[in-house]
Amino acid sequence: MQRTTHILTQLSRPQVAVRILGAMLILFVGADHYYEYSVDDYSVLPTIGTLFLLNFISASVVGLALLAPLDRIFHRFGKAALEIATLSGVGIAATSLVALLVSEQTRLFGFMEVNYRPAIIVALASEAAGALVLGLLLVLTVRSKRTATPPRRPSVIEHARPSAGTT
Repeated sequence: MQRTTHILTQLSRPQVAVRILGAMLILFVGADHYYEYSVDDYSVLPTIGTLFLLNFISASVVGLALLAPLDRIFHRFGKAALEIATLSGVGIAATSLVALLVSEQTRLFGFMEVNYRPAIIVALASEAAGALVLGLLLVLTVRSKRTATPPRRPSVIEHARPSAGTT
């Protein structure tokens, strides 16, 4: 019976910590967008409301994927799934941050933020932190993939040699 390892066991402790922190931050980005959508009535804004709801859904999916045992779900494609989820999280956080900064300066889809109220400051901080932490996770994941050496296969000559204990 072949034993499968969990992808978290293949990562170093700093990578695991960064992965969990990144997942929490992207989940927070999504929750913040849902809060703005439902409580601050962004749901009534034609395009912005839809984008806020889609941000919540996509951030939730990515955040949960980062917390999931991807190698057990996707087997040999677990590492690739982690990279895709991480890259998606970076994209969600970074585009949310850029869109918020743009909407502070000019109209975006017919909507413009008017001041830096506490909800905006929280969004700026969480989106910037999420993009940075998930970017770091992506770098660590890709770097560990490059430095990992595949298991060495014995050569044909080594297979042909009798072991030391046999005569």
